[in-house]
Amino acid sequence: MLLRWSLALVGAGFLLPGASALLRFSCSQLVVERLDPLVNPGVVGSPHLHQIIGGNSFNASMDPKTLNIPEQATCTTCTFAEDFSNYWTAVIFFRARNGTYKRVQQKGNVYFEESNGGMTVYYIPSYNNTKVTAFKPGFRMITGDPTIRTEAEAKRYRQLTYTCLQDPMTRTGETLDMPKKPCPAGIMANLRFPTCWDGVNLDSPDHASHVSYPESGTFEQGGPCPASHPIPQLFYEIVWDTTPFNDKSLWPEDGSQPFVWSYGDATGFGNHGDYMFGWKGNALQIAMDTNCNGFRCPELGYQEIKKGNQCTKKRVVDEDVDGCKAHRTSGRHASH
Repeated sequence: MLLRWSLALVGAGFLLPGASALLRFSCSQLVVERLDPLVNPGVVGSPHLHQIIGGNSFNASMDPKTLNIPEQATCTTCTFAEDFSNYWTAVIFFRARNGTYKRVQQKGNVYFEESNGGMTVYYIPSYNNTKVTAFKPGFRMITGDPTIRTEAEAKRYRQLTYTCLQDPMTRTGETLDMPKKPCPAGIMANLRFPTCWDGVNLDSPDHASHVSYPESGTFEQGGPCPASHPIPQLFYEIVWDTTPFNDKSLWPEDGSQPFVWSYGDATGFGNHGDYMFGWKGNALQIAMDTNCNGFRCPELGYQEIKKGNQCTKKRVVDEDVDGCKAHRTSGRHASH
């Protein structure tokens, strides 16, 4: 299976000539919840809805001064058993012609089909054999901006894209905005995080200034970091199962595409994601140093997807997360 996937990645242009290894693994759904401990710490009822994966120590506060994530978590939805990190994004709704909204479910990615929703996570050490520094306890970051609604603004963030899946293996034709036609196998959201760190700060007031993309080019092209430390490229793939909504007779009468993020964005330009590091000990650094490849690594503990599916967390905010009758917005965020 790993060989097949490695060949598929090469064919799709993911493993460029300088890339020596990567971790690619599945993390099932932990909870769909209106919490955002990074942007709205301590707030029960964040401005918009999120889907979260990873360790079950996830909560409204996640204070790095008092929370040791891998020690407090008792399970993880990820197949690497030492990864108790939390990864999250907003969720997508289908807006029907009759004014109702229905949450779009996620589904398992290629070779991870048994996963209960969630997403695929990658850690890529380097495309030019540069040693990278794994994230440290307390590290957290955001990429993207939910307030963005134009292509020019979206281009500030490199490689936050969508793929209109013609089949599960489609890995070409990425766009910055939402696909405008039905996608036969769903829509995949792709989020590639910055790969340079200032080497000092585990966070910053905007949760982004302590990291950056390469000075020129891209991570895949071996683009150099500013005067800061290279870190692994963290990359999310989320497969949204839009196939139940491919009947265009259900789409808005004006012909516009019908999918909207939970923060009120129908353009797709506000694509963004959050990350809180929570690997146990130095497991991630070992994986980066030993060039582990794929969904298994001899140096790391592994659990089957079905075990990750069993790790869930009860929703704190009591609400219907699957749909609503009307779509109300207040300022920059939607009510979903």
